[in-house]
Amino acid sequence: MTRVKMLALSTALALILPATARAADPADVVRTYADIAAAGYADSLSTAKALQAAVDALIATPSDETLKAARDAWLAARAPYQQTEVFRFGNAIVDDWEGKVNAWPLDEGLIDYVAQGTAENEENALAGLNVIATPKFTLSGTEVDATQITPDLISDTLQEADGIEANVASGYHAIEFLLWGQDLNGTEAGAGNRPYTDYVQGDGCTGGNCDRRAAYLKAATDLLVSDLEFMAAQWAEGGEGRATVTADPNAGLLAMLTGMGSLSYGEQAGERMKLGLMLNDPEEEHDCFSDNTHNSHYYDGLGVRNVYLGSYTRVDGSVVSGPSLSELVAAKDAAVDTQLKAELDATVAALGAIKAAAEGGFAYDMMLAPGNKEGEALIMGGVDALVTQTKSIERAVAALGLSKIDFEGSDSLDNPSAVFQ
Repeated sequence: MTRVKMLALSTALALILPATARAADPADVVRTYADIAAAGYADSLSTAKALQAAVDALIATPSDETLKAARDAWLAARAPYQQTEVFRFGNAIVDDWEGKVNAWPLDEGLIDYVAQGTAENEENALAGLNVIATPKFTLSGTEVDATQITPDLISDTLQEADGIEANVASGYHAIEFLLWGQDLNGTEAGAGNRPYTDYVQGDGCTGGNCDRRAAYLKAATDLLVSDLEFMAAQWAEGGEGRATVTADPNAGLLAMLTGMGSLSYGEQAGERMKLGLMLNDPEEEHDCFSDNTHNSHYYDGLGVRNVYLGSYTRVDGSVVSGPSLSELVAAKDAAVDTQLKAELDATVAALGAIKAAAEGGFAYDMMLAPGNKEGEALIMGGVDALVTQTKSIERAVAALGLSKIDFEGSDSLDNPSAVFQ
């Protein structure tokens, strides 16, 4: 055979051999991971800026239309952000920051008015503070002047005030509460129903202190944009997050798998899904004011699959992709890779079934109701799929010869009796 024919044959074989036959380079896989993080946070930032513009329009001209536009912008902003949650747990720079933008659940009475009898919390003296109606108050023995509601007041004074995690003053969920208000429907259908008149200045203002409510919403939204600008920069070229995770490819792989397993198991399957079902408590919903929890769960699951497959579809429809963890695992143990990919697909399908049911009128609140067997089956379908895929993530860790990872746990999965103690 001539050299030309041999070269042609080699090229043809390379084209028809499956990608799994050619092992990916760990360094390239980790770079793909950083590229996906950069794109996801950039999308989170751009959609937050669209939310910022919609909030400005609501404040300038309060109406049913501008309130709906702000709510729609908030919902749109959640889709890319939830897909970045998989970067938690394995990256300290994300873990140290995440509480600023996505902490929950919250004692919303810290921020604004709530229905009578819903702000009592023996463990949190600030649960009914209502800073929007309280320009001056005492915190830890010090008088606080909150006459001007600013991003600094929210981030430096109110967020986790008195060291209590339920004092969530910033981020998506604080904004969500200010746009929707409390969801007082229990396990019946219906989200929060804050009227646009809560933002009317002067005559027609409802809820009182409409000027301060507008100032809080504006400051919280501006702060969200600022916080996302920070994190987007960490994953761009030259950013600290990118530099840290790519410095040691094996450590980077561990970060990827830690995020996948911890989000799948303890955080999503446990704290966000099974716990609420065990308690039959809609207050345990992730997006409880807007009834958007079905989407939050779905996009979290999608984010885990994105990292494993090395591919993320951006909000403009373009795709960021590259050498993947899947290719790396397949080169070591094809059976593990095949099983994990199938389980990731099954999880997205199970979470998609919850999403489809909610969009069809069977709200997540209703699924949580005591004795609702259909709702329990839907939620537990997602929980079981997430737990199952976590076991295969552990097998992937072993196949790659990496050190064992202790994924985040949850009493709801590991010690259910403790939930009721």
